[in-house]
Amino acid sequence: MKNLFVILITYTKSMSEIETILPAHRAFLQKGYESKNLLASGPQNPKVGGIVVGTFDSKEAAEEFFKNDPYALNSVATHQVLEFTPVLHQGFLKEFLDS
Repeated sequence: MKNLFVILITYTKSMSEIETILPAHRAFLQKGYESKNLLASGPQNPKVGGIVVGTFDSKEAAEEFFKNDPYALNSVATHQVLEFTPVLHQGFLKEFLDS
């Protein structure tokens, strides 16, 4: 079973700057969904950043992936990669975690 990662994205610039990069950020995340690495993503409430949940071969692979996030490339947000081992989970996640 693969480990899961929670990526905490924290905005470091104004919402107006974030909103100009948001379409490129979402297109970037779509690549993660297409490669079957990402499970879910969305803004925090309140909108001080975002959260992404996914699986990668290693923490280093997750960090490498998010170095190419337009938010990182444009220095408008930071990314904190947290790794955890799922001990309990919903049955529908078995295929995702075993892939």
